Amino acid sequence: VRLAESGGGLVSAGDSLRLSCAASGFVFSDYAMGWFRQAPGKGREFVATINSNGERLAYADSVKGRFAISRDNANNMVYLQMNTLKPEDTAIYYCASRPSVVMAVEVSAYDYWGQGTQVTVSS
Repeated sequence: VRLAESGGGLVSAGDSLRLSCAASGFVFSDYAMGWFRQAPGKGREFVATINSNGERLAYADSVKGRFAISRDNANNMVYLQMNTLKPEDTAIYYCASRPSVVMAVEVSAYDYWGQGTQVTVSS
């Protein structure tokens, strides 16, 4: 199993970024996927999740209305569109796979993780 995030970077407050996660080594369409983040000195926190067929989504309150998760099962990709970025969004962002068609918000519900991509938002 491999999950590889990309698309992070240094942006200004109010800017947008689109993170991508390329998945391989498992039947992608059978797995729910999630995005999590970890800021310096803090624990890993839930950002967004999507069920296996992409019809059900959930977001953390802190990103609701600004971020959008999506997936492309034909190409084994999951995305996180981040708009109106704030300095408090600065963190390493991870994608993760869950061995279930049902989405989840708990870190413990996910079994494989990518290496992460850094997002830094300057004020």
